[in-house]
Amino acid sequence: MLFDQISNDIKEAMKAKDKVRLETLRNIKKYFLEAKTAPGANDTLNDDTAMKIMQKLVKQGKDTAALYVSQNRQDLADDELAQVTVIESYLPKMMTESELEEAVKSIIAQVGATCMKDMGKVMGTATKMLAGKAEGAKISAMVKKLLA
Repeated sequence: MLFDQISNDIKEAMKAKDKVRLETLRNIKKYFLEAKTAPGANDTLNDDTAMKIMQKLVKQGKDTAALYVSQNRQDLADDELAQVTVIESYLPKMMTESELEEAVKSIIAQVGATCMKDMGKVMGTATKMLAGKAEGAKISAMVKKLLA
């Protein structure tokens, strides 16, 4: 389970005196614990939920880094991106542009979409099938490009 892996990796990061990794993993574990103790969670956290939490943290980290860059604070942006790199090491590899295009083409064919009016149908299927493999914004841009 991811929760146990993160807990073990915290110990390893402490031994290695890897400050960035330790801080990042502790932050992830904090979010995991919040999810485990949320109403209805029954003190459990499955790997799917854990992955969603980490994907959200990656997106937040990238957004924050972009904000820091726009404010000429590259030092803070670098810290944020270092943490994003640690989190991404636990996530499955993202699809390349060409892999995404092929997947979206097959989804469009599968749902029988022909024009932009069908974007909702395509996006509904695509976001489920490609969850964790591609960012929502990239999926949306590819669907628009192929339906246009």
